[in-house]
Amino acid sequence: MKNPFKSYIKQFSENKFWKKISQFAHQAGVKTVYSALLLFYAYRRKETPTWAKSIVLGTLGYLISPFDALPDLTPIIGYTDDIGVLSFGLVTIACYINEGVRTNARKQLGKWFKDFQEEDLLEVDAKL
Repeated sequence: MKNPFKSYIKQFSENKFWKKISQFAHQAGVKTVYSALLLFYAYRRKETPTWAKSIVLGTLGYLISPFDALPDLTPIIGYTDDIGVLSFGLVTIACYINEGVRTNARKQLGKWFKDFQEEDLLEVDAKL
């Protein structure tokens, strides 16, 4: 599979990822952060093949890139393009998102969103 976000792979680092997510978690919203965490934890699985990891790196690189289609400075509107890119990444590598990945993502999400709605996460999971 061709990775349309290949040019963003070099933007990704775990440190940049955690910094971006922790700084903008509430502005980006539960669904966006959960989607990013699902991708990240799928990337960390040794069973995830190289081609899928490449998709994840490009997708997450796009998320943390300071230069994307819509600046992330405005709530909701600024993350619209990121949500679309994350959705592409999730659907593309969905078979590598298992219950362990979901559990890790939910645990981390709970650190930023103490009272998130389970329905929001189920909405993301339903697309996989």
